[in-house]
Amino acid sequence: MYEKAGVAICFVLILSIVAGCASTGPTAAKAKKTSPSAEEELADYKYLLYLPQDYGKVDKRWPLILFLHGAGERGDDLARVEVHGPPKIVKQGGHLQFIIVSPQCPRGLWWNDKKLIELLDKVIASHSVDTDRLYLTGLSMGGFGTWHLASQYPDKFAAIAPICGGGQPAWAVNLKNVPVWVFHGAKDQTVALAKSEEMVNALRECGGDVKFTVYPDAGHDSWTETYNNPELYEWFLEHRK
Repeated sequence: MYEKAGVAICFVLILSIVAGCASTGPTAAKAKKTSPSAEEELADYKYLLYLPQDYGKVDKRWPLILFLHGAGERGDDLARVEVHGPPKIVKQGGHLQFIIVSPQCPRGLWWNDKKLIELLDKVIASHSVDTDRLYLTGLSMGGFGTWHLASQYPDKFAAIAPICGGGQPAWAVNLKNVPVWVFHGAKDQTVALAKSEEMVNALRECGGDVKFTVYPDAGHDSWTETYNNPELYEWFLEHRK
């Protein structure tokens, strides 16, 4: 069933940069229509909140995954967030033993670190969350967002998994104590494999704890195989702050 709570839709069921950047037309009217409004830039993120099957039935604090979607899922329709990643898994009836927070970035915008942390803290304050087991992952634009958010708040997350993203190698020094598992497709024509390689090499140079999985035959969609792999979730749970 669904329960509306403010801008959240709580799923009490068990469980890019992608194509889709806003197009601009030749007229001012079209350009204005596809541009984010001031309200969109200032508003809190709408989000999906998934609670595990046994949430509320047992006295425990639960690990949490913050999932960041890609550019193609931006907008104001939360159903778009369910097309990939953990939200897709739980929508299809999968069971994951995590609270899963899946915000939606407004069209034409990029992930905002401050707003993401505010959302995360809001969920933590109102739910039974194990704050030593907060995990961060995202794909494409969300992969870039994962790298950046974790580099700005390295003490927040127990482990991160950026998929087909990238960042600035200089961020690696902030992430050297954060376990990282990076994923990318060797044939990615949207975000070059080199983007992940740069971050992995920088982490290795500063002694970071990093794993790197390259799918030799995958293009931009390196996330489907990743999120369908139980080993990712097992790896998350191996780490705590």
